[in-house]
Amino acid sequence: MNAIIKLELKKNIQDRGMIFWTLVLPILFTVLFISVFTSGLNEAESQPVILSIVPGYTVMFVFFIMITMTESMIKDQNNGLVARIASTPLSSYLYLLGKWVSYMYIVFIQIVILLVFGKVVYNVPIEQLFYIIVLAFILTFMVTGIGLALAILVKTTNMGIALTQVLALGGALIGGLWMPLEMMPELLQTISRFTPQYWGHQGFREAMTGTLAMGDFFKISSILLGFGILGFILALIGYPNFLKRTTG
Repeated sequence: MNAIIKLELKKNIQDRGMIFWTLVLPILFTVLFISVFTSGLNEAESQPVILSIVPGYTVMFVFFIMITMTESMIKDQNNGLVARIASTPLSSYLYLLGKWVSYMYIVFIQIVILLVFGKVVYNVPIEQLFYIIVLAFILTFMVTGIGLALAILVKTTNMGIALTQVLALGGALIGGLWMPLEMMPELLQTISRFTPQYWGHQGFREAMTGTLAMGDFFKISSILLGFGILGFILALIGYPNFLKRTTG
């Protein structure tokens, strides 16, 4: 399993496309939208906007790791790597776990870099650091859990890209990452609570300002963990069929 983790990390570090999606594009979007939405505002008026955009775009862009996860799993399937591993004494589930853990490293580093960027460039507050670190771990678990399920269940890379865009962009829109929830219709405000993006955004924003109560922290953490566990369970259920498609 350690060999799989190291191999996957090495491949992704060398992948300029993944670096663009995980770091360059989120930073560009953050700078662009903060510039647009704070134009003509004074510092006091700009701060709430910045405090919404920095964690909001961090949460939104971590979902795009699912494209890389899908491409990697399908590539391993097509080049015969999965079939070769399945024919060895090594448990095929260790391969699955190794892939998952490698992307957890990547997403966590992505979250840290984007939040540090927000702190250094825009001086966003980091009041409840412990809560922020724990939420970063949980968000990492959740996104990669869903990504693992997607990578196992889809049959083509294009299907994975399309579903990722629906989950990432649709969830961001409904979850209030693009605009304040107060500006949205009441129906969408209700629906937003069924998206992981909403809970991730609320958790980070309140922890940054130091207003995240312990009860709310556990509630948000439990909901995000629930999404991640559901994704992992779906991946385990779908994995035998994934192996059949490979060996077939």
